[in-house]
Amino acid sequence: MNNKAINICLKIIVALLALVSANAFAHGVDDSTRSFLENNTGVQFIPFLYIGAKHMVTGYDHLLFLAGVIFFLYKSKDVLLYVTMFTIGHSITLLYGVLNDINVNAYLIDAIIGLSVVYKGFDNLGGFKRLFGRQPNTQLAVLIFGLFHGFGLATKLQEFQLPEDGLLSNLIGFNIGVEIGQFAALGIILLLINAWRKLPSYERFSVTTNTLLMSAGFMLMGFQLTGYFLN
Repeated sequence: MNNKAINICLKIIVALLALVSANAFAHGVDDSTRSFLENNTGVQFIPFLYIGAKHMVTGYDHLLFLAGVIFFLYKSKDVLLYVTMFTIGHSITLLYGVLNDINVNAYLIDAIIGLSVVYKGFDNLGGFKRLFGRQPNTQLAVLIFGLFHGFGLATKLQEFQLPEDGLLSNLIGFNIGVEIGQFAALGIILLLINAWRKLPSYERFSVTTNTLLMSAGFMLMGFQLTGYFLN
C-alpha cells in the first residue's frame, strides 16, 4: 500500500470518528424498532435477537471501546479472553438492570461509556506507564467497563416499559443478538488491523488511531454530560 492510499485510509478513520461523535445523541433506536418494542407482547425471541445484533453493529460507543481493547492483541486466545470478559460484564448488568428495574441515569452511563473509550486509547498509548509508572489490570478494567456498557444497554430497553410476559426469553435473545453483532463487527475490525500490522506505517497508524479514540471518547463524554445538565 503506498503513502497516498495510507493517507486516504487515515482520513477515512478521522471522518468516521467525527461522524460517531457528531451523532452521539442519535445513538439509540430507530422508528421501526421503537414501534415494535412499544407494542410487543409475549415471547419474541428472534425479533429481539435481531434488534440486539443491530444495536451492537450500530453502537459506535461500544465498538470504539472494543476496537481499543483488541488493538494490540495478537493472539486469538487473548482476543477471545478479553471479549469474554466484556461479554460477562455487560450480560450481567443488562439482565440484572432490566429484570430488577434498576433505574440508572442514561446520560451518566453513556458518559462513563465515553470514558471507557478515553481510558482504552490512553492505555494503548502507554499513558499509565508514562504518567504513573504502572499498568492497571487490563482484564479487570475491561470487565468493569463491561458492567457499565451493560447498564447502557439496559437503560435503552427500559425506555419502552417491556411487558413481563416473555421478558426473560426476550432479554436472552437480545443479549445473544448483541454477541452476534459484536463478533461480526470485531471480525471486520480485526481484519483491518491485522492487514495494517504488516505495513511500515503501522506505528504511526496506531498512535493516530488511539489518539482519535481518546478524542472521540472525550466528545462522547461532553455530549452526554451536556445532556445530563440540560435535562
